[in-house]
Amino acid sequence: MNGLFFYIGLGAGLAAACGLRPFLPVLLIGALGSAKVLGIGFPSGSWHFLQSSWWLLAAAVVFALSYVLQILLGFAPMVDPVSREPRRDPLAAALTGLAFGAGAVLFAGVLGAHGDAAWPGVLGGLLIVALAQRLAGPVVVGARRRLAEKGPRDALTLYLDAASLLVAALVAVLHPLGYVVVAALVWLLLRRRSRSGEKYAGLRILGR
Repeated sequence: MNGLFFYIGLGAGLAAACGLRPFLPVLLIGALGSAKVLGIGFPSGSWHFLQSSWWLLAAAVVFALSYVLQILLGFAPMVDPVSREPRRDPLAAALTGLAFGAGAVLFAGVLGAHGDAAWPGVLGGLLIVALAQRLAGPVVVGARRRLAEKGPRDALTLYLDAASLLVAALVAVLHPLGYVVVAALVWLLLRRRSRSGEKYAGLRILGR
C-alpha cells in the first residue's frame, strides 16, 4: 500500500496506539521496518534509526524497566489528564511524555521515510496521542482506584499493552484503518462528554 493517503493512515493509527502505551507499537514497527514487510520501511536517512538495533533495544529495556518500577515500587502507569492533580506519579508522567514522543516520531517517520514532509506528522501525532490519552486516561485511573488488590491493578497495564499492540498491528496490515481508529476515538470522547453533560444537567435539575 503506497501513497500519502495510506501513509497518513498508518501514522495516525500508530500515534493512537502510542497514546495507549508507546512501547509495543515502537517495537513492532521497528521490527517490520527492519524486515521490510507490509510496505513498512525506514531506509537510510534521518528516520533509519526507527528500525535500528540500538533503538529497538533501548525501547525494550525501557519497556521492561517500566514494569519493574510499577510492580516493585508501586508506581502508577498513567496519569488522569482530566483531574490534573498537582502531585503526579513520576512513572506515569514519564510514560505520558514517552507516549507523546513516540506518537510524534512514528507519524513523522512514516511520512518522512517516504519523501513527504515530516512536520505534519509531528503535529498530528501529538494531537492524536492527546486524544487517546484524554479518552483512556480517566478510564484506567478510575479502574485502578476501584480495584482493591494490586494484581488486578497491574494487569490493567497488560491490557493497555495488548490494546496498543493490536491497534498497531491492524494499521500495519491495513493502513487506512488508522482513519477508523482516530474517528472512533473522537466519537467515543464526544459521546462521553455528552453523557457527562446530561448527568450534570440532571443533577442541576434535582438541586433546584
